[in-house]
Amino acid sequence: MRDRLLPISRVLGLISNTALWLAGIGLVAMTVIVAYQVFMRFVLNNSPAWTEAGSIMIMTWFIFLGAAVGVRENFHMGFDVLLYILPPGAKPWLRGISDVLIFGFAFGMVWYGGELAIRFWSTRIPVLGLPTAFTYFPIVVSGVLMCLFSLERFLLRLAGEPVDDVAADPTITEA
Repeated sequence: MRDRLLPISRVLGLISNTALWLAGIGLVAMTVIVAYQVFMRFVLNNSPAWTEAGSIMIMTWFIFLGAAVGVRENFHMGFDVLLYILPPGAKPWLRGISDVLIFGFAFGMVWYGGELAIRFWSTRIPVLGLPTAFTYFPIVVSGVLMCLFSLERFLLRLAGEPVDDVAADPTITEA
C-alpha cells in the first residue's frame, strides 16, 4: 500500500505547491489592484468600478487555496490538549478522527458550494460581467483539495508513514 501511496503523495505535493504559488500570486495581484484603485481614487479622482469586486474575488481564491494547503501541511490551529494528556498510542487515533472530520467538512464545502455555484450560474456580477457562480468556485476547489489532502494523510497514517511527526511533505525522507 505504501508503494502506491507515495507516488500519489508526490503528485499531491506538487498540487499543493502549485496552489500555494497561485495563492501567493493572487495576494500580489490583489495588492497591485488595491494600490491601483487607491491611486486612481485619490490622485486622479477616477476610481474604476471593477477593482473592488476583482480584488475581493482574488482574495477569496487565495484564502481558500491557502486553507487547503494548510490542511495538507498540518498548519491549521488545533485543540491538542488531549494529545499531551493521553498516552502516545492515542495520538494517531485522534489525528485520524481529525482527518475524517476535516474530510467531512470539506465534502460539505464541495457539496454546498457546488449547489451555490449551480444556483447562481445564471446571474452576473455587474462590474465584472462574470457569472456570480465564480464567487463560489473557490469553495468547491478548496473543498476538493481538502478532501484529497485529508484522505492522503489518513491513508499514509494507515500505511505506517510518520505523518503525525512531520509538518511537511511525508514523501521526503531524512538521510
